[in-house]
Amino acid sequence: MHRVQAATAGEEDAVFAILTLAFSRDPASRWTWPEPKVYVEAFPRFAKAFGGAAFAKGTVHRIGWAGAALWLPPGVRPDEAAMGALMESTADPGTAVDGPELMQQMASHHPKEPHWYLPLIGIDPACQGKGLGSALLKHATDICDRDGMPAYLESSNLANVQLYERHGFEAIGRIQVGGSPVFTPMLRRPRRR
Repeated sequence: MHRVQAATAGEEDAVFAILTLAFSRDPASRWTWPEPKVYVEAFPRFAKAFGGAAFAKGTVHRIGWAGAALWLPPGVRPDEAAMGALMESTADPGTAVDGPELMQQMASHHPKEPHWYLPLIGIDPACQGKGLGSALLKHATDICDRDGMPAYLESSNLANVQLYERHGFEAIGRIQVGGSPVFTPMLRRPRRR
């Protein structure tokens, strides 16, 4: 059994290190930052802007130092200004052309009703395939079910869509701009207990 814990603000760097490793082969991350040095420097800052607000809410979940998920509760949003500035200063020039339209399409799929949002979930590649991602998802979706709240995410890796589907998420569209990878927006309605 995998024990899911809330990560503290003091563990922020360790959580971002897990996510940086986990997303090192992610199609969208590497499309944005194809050069390894730039990726390793930019991704932790991106993760903080995208989902770092979860630390203040106590909604960062981790399993040891092998996996982590950043969940934004209803009403909490990513730091879009910080994300935009980071993309402008670090993203590959090809990404910078398509990035703004891609972000607009992503925003258009977000539910209008209150919901939990999963900006990032990742497992250290050395620990993948052991059920850690499923344990992190189940922990959060149990909370959503308890509270009667929907959950939403965008999968930036088509290989992960089936995992999300097993946890009740359904694809609600397809996002792609220019040469970008495909993103799959996914919504999960709460289940009755």
